[in-house]
Amino acid sequence: MSHLNGQFKKHTVHRRYIALVWGDMAEDRGTVRAHVGRHLRFRKIMDAYPDGDHGKEAVTHYTVLERFNYVTLVSLQLETGRTHQIRVHMKYTGHPLFNDATYGGDRIVKGTVFTRYRQFVDNCFRILPRQALHAKELGFIHPDTHEELRFDSALPGEMEEVIERWRRYVRGKM
Repeated sequence: MSHLNGQFKKHTVHRRYIALVWGDMAEDRGTVRAHVGRHLRFRKIMDAYPDGDHGKEAVTHYTVLERFNYVTLVSLQLETGRTHQIRVHMKYTGHPLFNDATYGGDRIVKGTVFTRYRQFVDNCFRILPRQALHAKELGFIHPDTHEELRFDSALPGEMEEVIERWRRYVRGKM
């Protein structure tokens, strides 16, 4: 247990996540660097502090996997591991996680004002009643054998369904 704990402290554990975020991310890949710490006023949530005056250093690397005009499917790799790091960093960039009630993604952030679009998004929220974030890969060195282990987890069905609905929505608009 202490060997695994040490890997987490040294940031040598491989963690990759898949997320659906609001908006069309400008760059195909990038890095978010902003300290993450308790919100100064609302202590139950975390916030990003770009100047590093508060919180602890946090680094998240992202790669765009697919664009759906109003939302983007991204791969996220953590260099550090802070509480709510991905959720806070994505909100900080202006791209909160789809249906993340804590960090502002549970309402329409990007898109049109048409009733049909609002119904489409509400249906997606009903299918995926949580933030659209999935721990895709985990890798670490086994404490006894010193073998590198990697685990991969398929996207949950409800997240796959929402992504496929966005694909169809975009195809229908073109």
